[in-house]
Amino acid sequence: MVSGLHPNNMNCNRIFNLFCLYGNVEKVKFMKSVSGTALVEMADEYAVDRAVTHLNGTKVFGKKINVCVSRQQAVIPSHVFELADGSSSYQDFSLTRNNRFSSLHSHRNIIQPPTAVLHFYNAPPTLNQQQLLNFCSEHNAPAFTKYKVFDAKPSSKTLSGLLEFDCKAAAVEALIVLNHHQFRIAGSYNPFTIKLCFSTSTHL
Repeated sequence: MVSGLHPNNMNCNRIFNLFCLYGNVEKVKFMKSVSGTALVEMADEYAVDRAVTHLNGTKVFGKKINVCVSRQQAVIPSHVFELADGSSSYQDFSLTRNNRFSSLHSHRNIIQPPTAVLHFYNAPPTLNQQQLLNFCSEHNAPAFTKYKVFDAKPSSKTLSGLLEFDCKAAAVEALIVLNHHQFRIAGSYNPFTIKLCFSTSTHL
């Protein structure tokens, strides 16, 4: 159970963008009876434990969220309604490719508490600093203050690096808003789905 959510700035996708860092997210449902509260069903109890440990007390859009284990064993899609942004109060994420703990590479996941530095990966190889700043601005996300790109192998088809923000709260907001957005570039058939997580680095 997640309470203390900003009523206008949070939706099912944004909850997924944050909670998927700690385990596979199955379903998200906002509660009609309790404003700013949602249930997040995860794939296993270890994912729940990691989410509670790392996210409880985190400041999100100026509000401190409370994350705790719910007494409910599953999320049931009943009493579905429209959130402030027009999206549904319930969403099933069990089949999304953006869950990160199902693949052979799940051991590469960086399980970290929120920090002021975000690690980005799977970005288009031509993406530059200004384009990333424009990306933040277009989506009303906080802008980063420092930028670092990892040296890619000549054969690499994607770009990765680090973004440092003024504070942890700004990095959390940017991750919630920008995680899993798609970039389309000329000459490429498939879009690039940019992925973000909290870095082990505290500053650049």
